[in-house]
Amino acid sequence: MSHPTHPARPIRIGPRAAAALVLVTLIGIAAFGWPLLADRQSGLAHSQDAPWLFAALLPLLVGVVVATIADQGMDAKAVAMLGVLAAVGAALRPLGAGTAGLEPMFFLMVLSGRVLGPGFGFVLGAVTMFASALLTGGVGPWMPFQMLALGWFSLGAGLLPGPARIRGRAELAMLAAYGFLGSFAYGTVMNLQGWVLLQGMGQGVSFHPGDPVPENLARFAAYCLATSLGWDLGRAALTVVLTLTLGATLLKALRRATRKAAFEAPVSFDSGAESAPDHPRQRGTNSYSR
Repeated sequence: MSHPTHPARPIRIGPRAAAALVLVTLIGIAAFGWPLLADRQSGLAHSQDAPWLFAALLPLLVGVVVATIADQGMDAKAVAMLGVLAAVGAALRPLGAGTAGLEPMFFLMVLSGRVLGPGFGFVLGAVTMFASALLTGGVGPWMPFQMLALGWFSLGAGLLPGPARIRGRAELAMLAAYGFLGSFAYGTVMNLQGWVLLQGMGQGVSFHPGDPVPENLARFAAYCLATSLGWDLGRAALTVVLTLTLGATLLKALRRATRKAAFEAPVSFDSGAESAPDHPRQRGTNSYSR
């Protein structure tokens, strides 16, 4: 069986969308890590306003990126698929939330990003986290950071190599490895967002505003080991198990749905419809050539 050289995807990232993604990524890095770079004299390290500023700014930036990506050619079929997958992901999250970090939605993000591409993956990750926060009552200043982090996670799955060549067990192994490492990366960046706001936890794990970056990073590593290693391990292990057991079936279903949707099929008008008023194909405005 031959596979297409370039698999059809609902969204192709154009120059504007790529620039918007790079911009929001850079701002997101600043939003997560700004306290580590603030010295004692700057006043930023002691500011209580910056976290709220970023919490207000990030959803606007993510919204701009989503709109820019959608403007590159996200048609009704892609919107429908986005809605279905985001609803499924939002429904999966409460199944494991609060239990050793088990979050089955991450496995869905990995497979969806792989099949549907990085642009769709970023939009799906951000929208899914927003929907799940509304569903579970998890709306707060941390939500924009979660949206951005999950968007990065799903985008990364879409950037994995060999979307048309690597299949079968090799692909599942690659996706499982990415899901494992990506789950820890997601937990780590979210720890960074909350850790800088928590002070007085102890000299070994607490953030010290204005201290050298290596010293604060050492405390941050100790904080992650002491507080969230078990949660991140549970998320990573569940993502691996679900990817290896259900991944082949879901990948096949997603690829079949993508082929049937024919996202990249060019639109052509039937010239015969104009000369034959009663031609059956005149009832539609156009037809899709495959």
